[in-house]
Amino acid sequence: MATYRSPGVYVEEISQLSASIAEVESAVPAFVGYTQIAKQQVDDDLLHVATPINSWSDFQQLYGNADVEHAANITIAVNEIRPAAVTTGYKVTITPNYAAMSPYLLYYAVQQYFANGGGRCYIVSVGKYGASISDTDLKAGLDLVALEDEPTLLVVPEAIRLNAAAYTNVVNAMMLQASSLKDRFAILDTLQTTSPKTTTSIAADVKTVMDATPADGETLRYGAAYYPFLESTYPLGFDFPNLTLTTHTIGGNPAGSEDKTGKKMQDLQSIASAMYNAIVREYGNYHIILPPSAAVAGAYARVDETRGVWKAPANVGLMNVVKPLVSIARPEQDLLNINTDSGKSIDCILTIPGAGTVVMGARTLDGNNNDWKYVNVRRFCSVVEESIQKSTRWVIFEPNTSATWIKVQSMIENYLFLKWRDGALAGAKPEQAYVVNIGLGTTMTADDILEGRMIVEIGMAVARPAEFIILRFEQQTQTS
Repeated sequence: MATYRSPGVYVEEISQLSASIAEVESAVPAFVGYTQIAKQQVDDDLLHVATPINSWSDFQQLYGNADVEHAANITIAVNEIRPAAVTTGYKVTITPNYAAMSPYLLYYAVQQYFANGGGRCYIVSVGKYGASISDTDLKAGLDLVALEDEPTLLVVPEAIRLNAAAYTNVVNAMMLQASSLKDRFAILDTLQTTSPKTTTSIAADVKTVMDATPADGETLRYGAAYYPFLESTYPLGFDFPNLTLTTHTIGGNPAGSEDKTGKKMQDLQSIASAMYNAIVREYGNYHIILPPSAAVAGAYARVDETRGVWKAPANVGLMNVVKPLVSIARPEQDLLNINTDSGKSIDCILTIPGAGTVVMGARTLDGNNNDWKYVNVRRFCSVVEESIQKSTRWVIFEPNTSATWIKVQSMIENYLFLKWRDGALAGAKPEQAYVVNIGLGTTMTADDILEGRMIVEIGMAVARPAEFIILRFEQQTQTS
């Protein structure tokens, strides 16, 4: 209380409200990879810097565009159909050399993240186009992310460009950071998706991420893996107007004096518009193939915004996706969703008739653990833990007495009540949904107080998703 020494009228403001808990952001991914530029003021000033952005235009301004594909990595052949003297159509054959194309995916990944509802995120450019993609670079980028408090998701799409050993190093670095800091979650891609699939290819594909992740359940619960890769709606990154016609035939025979082999597409547009239009239509059938992690991160952000972090980010459609690279049948999904051998779950992305491309898995890699098998449970608990942790810093060095305990308990209970009301916690009544205990003889001993420890015990009944909907029907005998 203030000391008053002279006559007068003094004002004292008395707070009648208890302290409140401000919830932290739940879906702020950090993308690590390679970019065309990394410039804010001068060249390369954003290289090896974790930089927050808020929009797709921010990324383009600071990090440039996609890598332009070399024209030698695609062939365009046109057979002009001319059964008589008049051309009746064109058979266009386009053959991209996917194996030789640019390995840089971050540009398209971030674009797909924003297209799927993503918002604020961090970018770490670890190198520019022309550099070899290496686990050393990507791990160094992850180390920079570890110094930032805001990111809650880890996404490294270009890890699929590494060999098995280097890929394992990056996956381990992602999982270790998430599990040690406990405030973030790793979204993993398999190293490969074999297309077209065979009887053994799906098992071989998902084995790449299963072998790369540790067996420790305390680590596995902080990550989830998604399969398969996605065919995006983004066209191949060639400079299309300057591509040349590789082969021109008429009726399967050399075109002779009408041969347009070697002509650029921009020239064909004016001298052979019908042929050009046929090429454009066929070229539009080829798209960039992307690992699913960026699109899934966008879905996380969208679900968190519209429903809440407690809602499972599943049974949601993905935008800017033509289809999954391979289709997964029900028996195949059964083995991925619940794997009794490894205990590791892989979340599938399926094509659902009438719904498009849909995420149909909500399990962490620790898929057989009843406590932590669901992505939303792990992420919700992380958000609650960090929110309460940050909002109770004012208690440090406060008197460790019942007056302080009551304030802390009230603050946490008010926060959890709001979560229960939103539907994040199960229970018909608040007391069935959560419990907050603090006090001498309850959570602390006299020695704890002498040692300066204030211990709060919090229990929550987190809502689990209805993963299996079982409808039971029976026929009844006629009664009248």
